[in-house]
Order: sequence, then C-alpha cells, then structure tokens
Amino acid sequence: MEIKPFTFVAATTRPGLLSSPLRSRFGILLRLEFYTDEDLRYIVTRSAEVMSIEIDQDGAAEIAMRSRGTPRIANRLLRRVRDFAQVRAAGRIDRKTACDALQLLEVDAHGFDELDRRLMLTIIEKYDGGPVGLGTLAATLAEEEDALEEVYEPFLIQIGFLDRTPRGRVATRLAYEHFGLPLPRKQPGLF
Repeated sequence: MEIKPFTFVAATTRPGLLSSPLRSRFGILLRLEFYTDEDLRYIVTRSAEVMSIEIDQDGAAEIAMRSRGTPRIANRLLRRVRDFAQVRAAGRIDRKTACDALQLLEVDAHGFDELDRRLMLTIIEKYDGGPVGLGTLAATLAEEEDALEEVYEPFLIQIGFLDRTPRGRVATRLAYEHFGLPLPRKQPGLF
C-alpha cells in the first residue's frame, strides 16, 4: 500500500508516558511555556478590540498579570471584567475597574483563585508547610488527584510557591510571604 508523505502533529502534557521509541520517531519536539505578562497584555488588548471593549494599557496589564500565563484564562477574565465595567464603570476598563472586578471574582495579584488558596493554605496550616502526599491533599480538599497534579500544581510550582519532593508537596518561603504567614521554625533534634 502506497502512502503519500504527510505531516503528523501531536500534543501531550505528559511526554514521559510515551515510549522512548515512539518519542524518537518525531522529527521536532517542542515544549510550550507559559506566556509572559507582556504577551498576555497584547492578547487582552487585541481581544478587547475584537469584542469592541474600551480598555487602556494599565487595565489590560492588570488582567494579563492575573491570567496565570494562559491566553484562555486572560480572555475569560476579560469577559468577566467587561461585564463588571458595563454595570459599574460606563463600559470602560482601566486599572481600577480591572482591580475591582478581579477582587470581586476573588482572583488575586498572582492569579490565584479560591482552590489555589485552599490548596496552599491547607499545606501551610493543616500540614505545617508539608511535606504532604498527593492522595492526602486530594482527600482533604475533596478534589481529584489528577486535577491537583495537572491543573493546579504546574502553575504553583513554576511561580515558586510549591515544591514536589519525594516525601510530598511542600509550601515554599514565597507562599508564606504571599499569605503573610510566618515561616515554621525547625524543631531541634531530639537527641
């Protein structure tokens, strides 16, 4: 059977699950990184233009900064901020309007939502900063392990708030500083 040349494009967030022989057959292997705040500001500005939303650069920058490095999240937040601006700010988005809307949505300066905060505060407060195993953390939060591991942890690890160790998840110094909590003191040796 004759097969004409073709291009095959595939994507996975878990390349380690592909066998080595299969991975080696791909001609080009690329890794995607989170977008920069500047790239996201451009995306937010362009999306606002497409949606006929009046937005200034500071408002776009505020939305971009809280978008977790992801255009899909930036566009979702833009739509929610637009709704807020239409009701409370004459339809125009500036930094104050964006901040007020995002505060109402409980999205903080790092882009943390309610589950991000619960996850980090559970590790810090309930498990003394960790280490805590994924299964225990999932049971405590009533969330699926896969959701924690694939949706929430990558961003928290990349921005330096969470470490994965062989013994479990550990909150970093940055996490304590973000929540305004004191770092735990090391216990002196028993002997």
